[in-house]
Amino acid sequence: MAKTKLKGNDVNLAGNDVKVGDKAPEVTVVGKDLSEIKVGGAKDKVQLIVAVPSLDTAVCAAETRKFNEEATSIDGVEVTVVSMDLPFAMGRFCTTEGIENLNVGSDFRDKEFAKSYGVLIADGPLAGLSARAIFVVNNQGEITYKQIVPEITEEPNYKEAIEATKAAI
Repeated sequence: MAKTKLKGNDVNLAGNDVKVGDKAPEVTVVGKDLSEIKVGGAKDKVQLIVAVPSLDTAVCAAETRKFNEEATSIDGVEVTVVSMDLPFAMGRFCTTEGIENLNVGSDFRDKEFAKSYGVLIADGPLAGLSARAIFVVNNQGEITYKQIVPEITEEPNYKEAIEATKAAI
């Protein structure tokens, strides 16, 4: 079972522990307008999939703003931020923060994304949410980069994630 930390304490992650080189599971999340958004699988674009516990935290908000500014300017890349937030809250967040360049998807219905990618927090105070993680999926549907952020309360390695995204094009 994969692990991460929350404020220094071990947290177990549940679900399928996907690895670089694996086929990215294709799952459906719910958009801010209640539409269905497919993530994973083969697409005509490289996918940068950003898993966060909730957009309603300072770290998740900063991370989403950063990827909205940097990753969405890369041609041929689709950026999707996945959380357990309700679609209505995600929509309000995007409006308030001026997030217009990326997709936000909610995994609240059945946690299919979190389970399929092995980022479902299994225990501790955030049980049931997603860990902070980054996945890059090339247009053949293969995971080319994976980062489970070692401490949930910290931001990911943006530089490494952006470089991996560019390299997958």
